[in-house]
Amino acid sequence: MASGGPALEPLVDQVISVITNDGRNIVGTLRGFDQATNIILDESHERVYSRKEGVQQLVLGLYIIRGDNIVVGEVDEDLDSRLDMSKLRAHPLKPVIH
Repeated sequence: MASGGPALEPLVDQVISVITNDGRNIVGTLRGFDQATNIILDESHERVYSRKEGVQQLVLGLYIIRGDNIVVGEVDEDLDSRLDMSKLRAHPLKPVIH
């Protein structure tokens, strides 16, 4: 592991949620990261939110995300597994405008 992201080290092999600068929510197992906080997710999927229909989960598999504009959070796997994504409604996240 690189020394630039010590806060991520305890999250390796844990399920995390990543919010990207363009408003995407990607969930997967953190497999690695580097000093620029570029991350590698395994068994990942993108959650696409809608006000009219349930959350779509698009399978991505092994996925690399650039770390320059992301936010990383832990996922409570027990709570997450009990959610019925087909019944959740939410506004999609808007991209960050600089």
